[in-house]
Amino acid sequence: MKSENRKIRFIDLFAGAGGLSEGFIRQGFEPVAHVEMDGAACNTLRTRTAYHYLKETSRFDKYIDYLKGNIKRSELYSLLPDKLKKSVINSAIGEENNQMIFDRIDEINAGGKIDLIIGGPPCQAYSLIGRAADKNKMKDDGRNFLYVQYGEFIKKYQPDYFVFENVIGLYSAKDKEGNRYLDKLIDLYRELGYETEYTTLNAADFGVLQQRRRVILIGKKGTQKGFYPEFIKLPKQVTVDEVFKGLPKLKAGEGTMGLTPYLSCEASEYLLEKKIMNGLDFTTLHVARPQNEQDKEIYRIAIKKWMDKGERLNYNDLEDRLQTHKNRHSFVDRFKVVAPNLNASQTVVAHIAKDGHYYIHPDIEQNRSLSVREAARLQSFPDDFYFEGESEKPSRTAAFKQIGNAVPVVLAEEIAIKINEYFLKY
Repeated sequence: MKSENRKIRFIDLFAGAGGLSEGFIRQGFEPVAHVEMDGAACNTLRTRTAYHYLKETSRFDKYIDYLKGNIKRSELYSLLPDKLKKSVINSAIGEENNQMIFDRIDEINAGGKIDLIIGGPPCQAYSLIGRAADKNKMKDDGRNFLYVQYGEFIKKYQPDYFVFENVIGLYSAKDKEGNRYLDKLIDLYRELGYETEYTTLNAADFGVLQQRRRVILIGKKGTQKGFYPEFIKLPKQVTVDEVFKGLPKLKAGEGTMGLTPYLSCEASEYLLEKKIMNGLDFTTLHVARPQNEQDKEIYRIAIKKWMDKGERLNYNDLEDRLQTHKNRHSFVDRFKVVAPNLNASQTVVAHIAKDGHYYIHPDIEQNRSLSVREAARLQSFPDDFYFEGESEKPSRTAAFKQIGNAVPVVLAEEIAIKINEYFLKY
C-alpha cells in the first residue's frame, strides 16, 4: 500500500502528446518523466507540463496569455523549474539511448521510487492495416521489439505496476518463426518478475464519442494472478454531435490555430462533464484544412447520402470522373462522414494528418473535414490542451498526427482510477 502522504509517481514511455499521462494526472498521479522521440509531441508535453505547473502555482494567467498569443513559447517554458524542463526527454527508446535516458530520469528523480510505468510502443508494426500493406507483414520492422526496450525500464525501475497500451493487432502479430509477440512479451515480463494480464477496451464504452478498441495490458510485480480490474461499461446516452457544440462554423480552409471564442448560445453538459470545456470562454486550433472542388463535391454526396438515408458512400458508386484513386477494391469507404446521430464516430487515426476524407463534417453547408479541435474532442482532449509543432510556428499536420496517435484522455482516466484502487488496496 502506498503512503497516504505522497502521490503515485510514474514514467510515461513512448508518451506521444500525453493523452495517457493526462488521464493519470487527473487522478492525482505525479509524472516523473515523459520519453518521446517526436520533437513536436515533446513540445506539446512541455506546454502541458507548463499548464499543470502554472495552475498549481496560481499563475494560470500566464498559460492563458500563451494561448492568446500574448507571450511566446520560449517565455512560457522559461517559467518552468529546471527539473520540469528536463522531465520531457526527446529521445528514441533503444539500446543506443537507454543509458542516457536512465541518467536523465535518475537526475530528475534523485533516488525516489518509481511506482508505475505507462505507455505503448508505436503500433504500426502490430497493426492489421500496417501488416496488410507491407510485403513482409512488418516482420522485419524493428518496432516489433520495442516491448523488449519497455522491459528494460521495468527491469531498471522495478515499478509495482505497469500499463502497456497497443492496437488489437497485437493479438495476432507474429515473428518469422510464427511466435506471437504477445506471448513473448508476457514471458519476458514474467522473467523480470511480473505477471501480465490484459483485455480489450473500447473507448466508446467509457464516454468517449469514438469507436477505439485497444489492448490494455496491466503488469503487477510478483506472481499473483487474476488481478485484472473489472471495467464497468457506461450506457451510451450521448451522440457525436456533442463534439461540435460551442464551436463556430467553418468552411474548408477557414479557422485559426490561435484563439477561437465559443459561441455563447451553445452549452453542452457532456463537454462539461468530461472536462473538455473547462472554464475558459475560448479554445484554439479550430482550423479546417482546405479542400479542392472535386473533394468538396464528393463530400456533399457523402453527407447527403448519410443525412438523408443513413447510408455510407461506396467509392465505386461515384461517377467515373470523380474516381481518381487507382485502388477500387479496398478502402471503398475512404470518404466517410462523422455521423452526428451515432453514439460514437469511426476511429481517429494518424492518417488524418494526410487528408480528412475519412472524417467529413456532417454539415453540408460547412462542407469540409474535421478541424483540429473537433478531432481532439473526439479523443476527449480538453479544449485548453494545445498541440505544438517542431518550431514556434503551429502546425496543423503535426497536431493531427499527435491526436490520431493518442490515447483518449477519458479512457486513460478510467484506467488510472483502477490502478489507483490497487495502490490504495495493497
